[in-house]
Amino acid sequence: MVMSSSLVEQGLKFIDEINRFGEFNKRLLLKTKADTDPNYGCIPWNRPLREYIGYGVINLDKPPGPTSHEVVAWIKRILKLSKAGHGGTLDPKVTGVLPVALERATKVIGIVVHTMKEYICVMQLHGDVSDEKLREAISLFIGEIYQRPPLRSSVKRSLRKKRIYYIDILEREGRYVLLRIGCEAGTYARKLCRDIGEILGVGAHMRELRRTRAGPFKEDETLVRLHDIAEAYYIWETEGNEKYLRKVILPMEFSVGHLPKVIIRDSAVDAICHGADLAVPGISMLNEGIKVGDMVAVMTLKGELVALGKALMPTEKIIEASKGIAVKTVRVIMKPGTYPKMWGKKKE
Repeated sequence: MVMSSSLVEQGLKFIDEINRFGEFNKRLLLKTKADTDPNYGCIPWNRPLREYIGYGVINLDKPPGPTSHEVVAWIKRILKLSKAGHGGTLDPKVTGVLPVALERATKVIGIVVHTMKEYICVMQLHGDVSDEKLREAISLFIGEIYQRPPLRSSVKRSLRKKRIYYIDILEREGRYVLLRIGCEAGTYARKLCRDIGEILGVGAHMRELRRTRAGPFKEDETLVRLHDIAEAYYIWETEGNEKYLRKVILPMEFSVGHLPKVIIRDSAVDAICHGADLAVPGISMLNEGIKVGDMVAVMTLKGELVALGKALMPTEKIIEASKGIAVKTVRVIMKPGTYPKMWGKKKE
């Protein structure tokens, strides 16, 4: 069997790329040196186009007007897909970052739904207040807050606890205030503006809103518009040129750029694909700083996402251990049979 250390190098380079995308900077530690068979799987960038699309995710710049559901339906129609899903609803008038997962990648988009979000918001005050009083009122909303969804929301209007990580005043012109808000998923910027207005005693409402970040996805060169997708698909269909489709669609592995990684040996892949938990002997490398209970991305040596799991051991213990279950498999992403079965065989 021919093995390839150059493929491992390419796989690690790809993992480094998605880590930079997700701004994840923990070091990768070697537990057991391993190689990978070039006959099975491939570097995510090199998947055949139909497979590439089916394991793809789009960092979409949602336009104002349609609902998130309508936008996803249009993408399904453009790319002729049976399944697609988005990473966190945006109201019809709201624009910005809307991650859209295609086909099998919908299995992983759920982790983006529950990640930190960032918005740029125009808040209109209903009365005059000083800059000092405004900053003081806004500071009261940093940290944990209680919030009841607004009347126009599509969820149950029960009181919920949410975390606001930061609110920066970017600009102010009279009663118009431009804010950058970093918050927990499910926080309503509209309600936040109204509550700030109540604290100020003059009232306020949200005038405009744009999402600039959803987990690892943000406003950068990967952000694309609907017509970019339609044009890229048309060029491929009429000219056979894949370049533009591969540019507007990212491998689904970019969705886990913000998670710690556990890289496994080829011999462990198919067992995980069948739902088995990950045992220590199957691990080749892992990130430092993993704690018990952390969600981790289980990946091949070529950089393919195999599954999502919860760590049952910290990094230090995994490095030292020779047996035991290190990661409980929560969600299998890779199809069984992608790598050969090497488990359940009797030793001769």
